[in-house]
Amino acid sequence: MSILIENDATLEYLSSAGKWTKNPMAAKRFRGKHEAVEVAKTEAVGKFTIVLYILETNQFVNLDHGKGKGAPQNVSPEAAPVHG
Repeated sequence: MSILIENDATLEYLSSAGKWTKNPMAAKRFRGKHEAVEVAKTEAVGKFTIVLYILETNQFVNLDHGKGKGAPQNVSPEAAPVHG
């Protein structure tokens, strides 16, 4: 079993080289969910999912999700500049 970071937009996994790959076997493996979430938050990616990959059955189990630093920032209406 492996814990991986999945890019929600491309369905690719973060590799050890910092690139994205479609191959879960080439993806960087993390020791725990919390470690993977912290790394994913620093990546230039929008939404991500932390998945548990089970090689023996080729199954994926979603563990967590979030937004990386590449995610667009939401501006609240109160903070938006007023024109006019």
